[in-house]
Amino acid sequence: MSSTPRKRRWSQAIPVTGPVRHTIDTFMIVIGSLITALAFNLFLVPNEIASGGVSGISVITQSQFGIEPAYIQWGLNIPLFFAGFLLLGRDYAIRSLLGTIVLPLFVFLTRSFPVPTTDALLASLYGGIGVGIGLGIVFRGRGSTGGLSTLAQIIQKYSGLSLSVCVVLMDGLVIGLAGFILSPEKALYALIGLYITGKLIDLIELGFGYTKVAYIIADNTEAISKAVLSELDRGLTKLNAQGGYTGDDRTVLMVVVGQSEVTRLKTLVQTLEPTAFVIITNAHEVLGEGFKRS
Repeated sequence: MSSTPRKRRWSQAIPVTGPVRHTIDTFMIVIGSLITALAFNLFLVPNEIASGGVSGISVITQSQFGIEPAYIQWGLNIPLFFAGFLLLGRDYAIRSLLGTIVLPLFVFLTRSFPVPTTDALLASLYGGIGVGIGLGIVFRGRGSTGGLSTLAQIIQKYSGLSLSVCVVLMDGLVIGLAGFILSPEKALYALIGLYITGKLIDLIELGFGYTKVAYIIADNTEAISKAVLSELDRGLTKLNAQGGYTGDDRTVLMVVVGQSEVTRLKTLVQTLEPTAFVIITNAHEVLGEGFKRS
């Protein structure tokens, strides 16, 4: 059972669809690819940090044979794109086409930018941050940069392995190759960059703000419900539960609030029932009534 406040304190965004949505997605894919390319050229390539994927392969080949990383990326991404089109379908190909083309293009165009650091640790940290932000923006734009992620999805489809396992296998092979050809130390730096990239992608995709979800277990749930609805102007959901020790049926209130409202909620509950049991946890992103629209 759920209740909704009579008034709305928070403005509602109009969902973006159609040509406007496609324009925004295209812009995000282009900007995300540019950020990724800058991080790649400023930090990863000069310090020979091959943190997985086709970009990691291009770092290895550039260090050994002097071939421009953009050429290697185009050379690998294009056949992988067609493989994805044939084996994964038209929808996947459409989503990855733009990123497959523009990311190597930006890598080529920014290849001569001055290098800010030759410290491998700093390069792995900032390179991981930049690539993570760039790829996160691309994914928010419902796009893809192709590469070994395409191969990972093909392996997943025909092997039955989970996608995460396939991605780890692909990146692990590249980093292992870097450790063998370049140096074990460079491979360790690459692992740092890869870890940070994954965290930043999650952060960009899920959102920077941490909305809070509160679970309230109390005897006087009706009074707390009315106070949340009237004083916080927030909706809530009543969950049917059973005490693990007593076996008694009881109601648990679930309330989603903004970061700035947490103290008010705790004060309100403690005022009405000091012995109430309150659990507060993070929610990376909340879509719907009173919060943002997708």
